[in-house]
Amino acid sequence: MSPAVPVAEPSIQADERTSAHRLWATVVHDDPINTMDYVTWVFASHFGYPRSKAAHLMMQVHMTGRATVSRGERARMEADVTAMHSYGLRATIVPLAGLTDGGGEGR
Repeated sequence: MSPAVPVAEPSIQADERTSAHRLWATVVHDDPINTMDYVTWVFASHFGYPRSKAAHLMMQVHMTGRATVSRGERARMEADVTAMHSYGLRATIVPLAGLTDGGGEGR
């Protein structure tokens, strides 16, 4: 009889893209076209933020180049990105774990 050969168990890691409960964020990026008043209006109108919060997020976009304007399930964030594009703003969706800025709340 031959000696037992040790067998290494495979390391199984969950694919982050398939996680059902993973949260995402909508990030709006600065652009040279839209005015600060317009961006504030978009944030207040679309997300329902009070004018002070909308202005704070607009200033974050203006000063740092980006701001997280909403967080939640991927489908909702994709809808928010599409909406931002329809307003003429540059926006992307990112995994929530990849964020380094503060910002919008869950929707």
